[in-house]
Amino acid sequence: MFIRYAHKKVNPTVFRRFYSKNLSAPQSVLFVKKRNDDLVSAAMVSIAKYLRCTYPSVRLLHEETSLHHHENPAIDTGRENGTEPWSLKSKDAVDLVITLGGDGTILHASSLFKTGPVPPVLSFSMGTLGFLLPFHIDDFRVAIRDVFDGRATVLERMRLACTFSDTDGQELDVPNLAGWQVMNEVTLHRGRSPHLSIVDVYVDGVHLTEAFSDGLIISTPTGSTAYSLSAGGPIVHPSVKALLLTPISPRSLSFRPLLLPGTSQLMLKINMKSRAPVEVSMDGQLPPTGLDTLCQGQSVRIQMSQYPIPCVKRSSVLPEAEGDGTSDNRSDDWVGDINTLLQFNATFRNKGMLRHTH
Repeated sequence: MFIRYAHKKVNPTVFRRFYSKNLSAPQSVLFVKKRNDDLVSAAMVSIAKYLRCTYPSVRLLHEETSLHHHENPAIDTGRENGTEPWSLKSKDAVDLVITLGGDGTILHASSLFKTGPVPPVLSFSMGTLGFLLPFHIDDFRVAIRDVFDGRATVLERMRLACTFSDTDGQELDVPNLAGWQVMNEVTLHRGRSPHLSIVDVYVDGVHLTEAFSDGLIISTPTGSTAYSLSAGGPIVHPSVKALLLTPISPRSLSFRPLLLPGTSQLMLKINMKSRAPVEVSMDGQLPPTGLDTLCQGQSVRIQMSQYPIPCVKRSSVLPEAEGDGTSDNRSDDWVGDINTLLQFNATFRNKGMLRHTH
């Protein structure tokens, strides 16, 4: 395998689809980029040319998307960089995903593999936030070389698996929905209704509470710094296997966010007394038509997916001088990110000094 696992107890089953024991480097690379951005498209061309020159046997793929009038057709169709189109219906194997954009680009890459395992993801920051993006685009040669040489490690970011049921508890048979995986969160919200939603929450089949609120967020540790954080949820390290239950503007002040074991199965069922349907979103996307709202008696079951997203870590490719040579003891990407991007626990005085310390 071309990537060492960052954690000793990583289950390699997820990766068997993409790697064999004799494979020392990826044989195919899929580019997933932010759309409608000429700088991102130019960066994709540069990386593709580097891969083509340095690793000529590697097959380069790009996501097949519809073009927009202000994009460069030569770049997006692969004529300039020698990449081949790839789509959800394609049966071409993917060994490595390279994302170019912001955090939303990684969420989009996750959605491309929403019903099965995900190849390792190497992410370059070219967006607005970059909390999930460990590498700067200027460092792409170093990052790619370390991945191909087998020196990189991955952090498995947990995903959620979701299934929907009707009022009789029977799983709904909807095309393209089976085993839908989400990386950040599943959100149930009252939407345009002026009334509070009423949702019964079950944990492993046991009734937990009848939630009167604007909605509920079930998030992964990765999603703990997204919508859940804005709603008052805790920040959780992405290596922790847990489910976060965060209420949105609950009626009761005692309804606080909960951190549940990753082995838990949650069921959110719309109470028969709820005065309006509840809108559903998954990583900011609407489910297929008919499931974008849940009516009284319908439910969604949420549990940890068996297919996490293996993200290449920035700390795994630092020079040896910056650590003691072992990935377990090098600086944690996440700790640095919550300090620099979220300015964690920074006082007014600390914030004024940030420009002098970074």
